[in-house]
Amino acid sequence: MSTPSTNHGQRLNRRPRRLRTSPVMRRMVAETSLEPRHLVLPMFVAEGLAEPKPITSLPGVVQHTEDSLVDAVAEAISVGIPCVDLFGVPLEENKDAEGSEAWNPGGILNKALRRLRDEFGDDVLVMADTCLDEFTDHGHCGVLREDGHGGVRVDNDDTLEFYRKMAVAQAEAGAHIISPSGMMDGQIEAIREALDDAGHQDVAIMAYSAKYASAFYGPFREAVGSSLQGDRRTYQQDVANRRESLLEVELDVAEGADIVMVKPAMAFLDVLREVADSSPVPVAAYQVSGEYAMICAAGERGWIDRDAAMLEAVISIRRAGADQVLTYDAVNIARRLRADG
Repeated sequence: MSTPSTNHGQRLNRRPRRLRTSPVMRRMVAETSLEPRHLVLPMFVAEGLAEPKPITSLPGVVQHTEDSLVDAVAEAISVGIPCVDLFGVPLEENKDAEGSEAWNPGGILNKALRRLRDEFGDDVLVMADTCLDEFTDHGHCGVLREDGHGGVRVDNDDTLEFYRKMAVAQAEAGAHIISPSGMMDGQIEAIREALDDAGHQDVAIMAYSAKYASAFYGPFREAVGSSLQGDRRTYQQDVANRRESLLEVELDVAEGADIVMVKPAMAFLDVLREVADSSPVPVAAYQVSGEYAMICAAGERGWIDRDAAMLEAVISIRRAGADQVLTYDAVNIARRLRADG
């Protein structure tokens, strides 16, 4: 049995450890909060499934049927998550060069959006991914045109016309938030004009303003059945650049973005901090598939405490300035937060 120390030690006016002495003390002085309301759950709904299909590179994540999607959204609501972000996965034979299923009212994404609004109304915010990559047979975020030198390129301005149609179709299907992720110049202005002209002035836009051509997207490609040929470096940002993100955010806000986003989150916390310091609108950040999968993989091997590391990672994103965090672990984190009081 230890005996109390009689050594009174140094007379220190400042002892930071005083504020770490107990869980209650640490909770009271915490500088950064994380609550379920800060979380957005990305979800996948796939055409032609009879039951949910596990995504092998994203442990715990599935491609949903419409029915299982409804059940999963109900679970998210029950733990306090305010928003889900929906990605559609069409059958391969329904993809084409322009991604026309993206604005088909009977396409998988628009059907699922309509189903969620019918089921839940305004009990949860339904956000739609507004990008062509899941719907094109070449896997790019825009339409391809000849470049005049024997090759092809993603045509920025032609693509905007398709984004307009896609955004209006999603709004008509019931999306509360349109989330353009293609990184085409002028996409926010084009979408805002299209929504307003169609009478959807109250539909918000979450802009993927600072989206990098990252190596951390690998598992996502499996999740959406990507048909990508080549890469996206001519339209997504170079990972070496920082100031460019501030310019992209400034342009998107001027064009009408209601929320801006940094993606990926964990590898770009410095960018997130600068964006958060300068943005006049809320800032979101996306803990992308590779970031999530790495933590899961290390946890499965017993190298780290999976849940503790995931929570720490998401808190770091909040600490860097994110008002909303998109994470595939949103339900698990929200459940833990509610259990901890």
